[in-house]
Amino acid sequence: MQDVEGRSALIVGTGLAGSLLAVFLARAGWTVRLVERRHDPREKRFAEGRSINLAISARGIKALQRAGLEDRVMKDALRMYCRMIHPVQGASHAHPYSNDPTRGINSVSRSALNLALLDAAASEARVSLLFARRCTHVDSVKGTATFVDEASGNAETFSADLIVGADGAYSAVRDALLKSGRVDFSQTFLTHGYKELVIPPVTSGKYAPHALEPDALHIWPRGASMMIALPNPDGSFTCTLFWPWEDAANTPSFATVRSAADARAVFERDYQDALPLMPTLAEDFERNAAGSMVTVRCSPWTANGRVTLIGDAAHAVVPFYGQGANASFEDCEALTDALAAHANIADALRAYELARKANSNAIADMALANFVEMRDHSAKASFRRKKAYGRFLSRIFGRYLEPEYDLVSFSTVPYTEAQSRGKRTSTFMFASIVLPIMLAGAGLFFYVEREYGKDTATDLVLKVLVLVFGIGAIVDVARRISTASARP
Repeated sequence: MQDVEGRSALIVGTGLAGSLLAVFLARAGWTVRLVERRHDPREKRFAEGRSINLAISARGIKALQRAGLEDRVMKDALRMYCRMIHPVQGASHAHPYSNDPTRGINSVSRSALNLALLDAAASEARVSLLFARRCTHVDSVKGTATFVDEASGNAETFSADLIVGADGAYSAVRDALLKSGRVDFSQTFLTHGYKELVIPPVTSGKYAPHALEPDALHIWPRGASMMIALPNPDGSFTCTLFWPWEDAANTPSFATVRSAADARAVFERDYQDALPLMPTLAEDFERNAAGSMVTVRCSPWTANGRVTLIGDAAHAVVPFYGQGANASFEDCEALTDALAAHANIADALRAYELARKANSNAIADMALANFVEMRDHSAKASFRRKKAYGRFLSRIFGRYLEPEYDLVSFSTVPYTEAQSRGKRTSTFMFASIVLPIMLAGAGLFFYVEREYGKDTATDLVLKVLVLVFGIGAIVDVARRISTASARP
């Protein structure tokens, strides 16, 4: 543990990562100034933003425990133990998250979580907060940052031993680093956008005040698009549509569905079981703007041993693994630990980036892959069989074949390890199916060869292959025709 008495940190951004980091650093002895572009969200007249839900799992809970905030945050969380899939036709069906029935992810209000973290930061004597200040310049050599007061228009410059950009996917601190020198940067926007809707509470029914099962993440997968719904403590669900931005074949898009009437027509066709539960669909669809989803990667995260990035500012990810907040909280822990372990701040920042960079890339890739799984595959019977087979193997082989999802959501092993072990599990699953078939085929070939000769055996193998591929082609064509006919 290093002596940090007298050291100062300037954190730009009072979102989830910035507020939590302020708590950690203040308790470690740092003097912290926390500066935010927006007005103070704790003041009612400045309440802004949407009631976006997020999923908190093992990694996030670990960080909240460290901050002493687990009880406050989790008392209003709703545990979700499965994905509830709603097909176009037929009954909904559950996909458990894990073989362990006690494992689940937690639906939490982003705004409530942010307020809890802000209150915790404000309660620390070493933390001061400033709102409505827009960051306009960062000097990584001098260790200074300049802000413009939104009310007066006056500029203020603050200096610190450490400047941390925790100001989100469109980070002003990161932009300053990009202008200052050699920094690789990419931002990749998803071809889909999102729009939030609501399923309000109900007064009667099996799950009242919830209209649907409150212990599940509800998904309406529709191939190139989907809708999800996360439960809230008041009985409502926060629903999110994920549709393509541009006109796409056989699927609704934000380019083609513009009015409430258009939206209702789509719901009557594609989300029939959800429509009766959404009396405010028309108002929600027209009032709530569609938002973009972006994956951000940059390198390095640090500059001149004085400035670094955390959370979305360093590595924004799409939301489909429910790990954005969890990964950001891990950043806060890793940076705090690195600063405690190294007397030199520059060394600490290098150690922090080394610990987190590869892991942030891994969860970004897994989140993109999970979008395809949720949207395209989760409604298919073959997907359910694959998941069931994976759970079966996991029960037999335990942690040696633990699924990727369990490792990501229910453990704190590095994301890179979860990704590599998940690939190993998938390879084993494939091999465990293909190898017995290959061995049976080889045995049949040698038996026929011994009894009837090599030419007969070869001819039989060719006929079997033609039959297998022919059946596969027929099934594929039938599936395509069925999918096309389901659309008007």
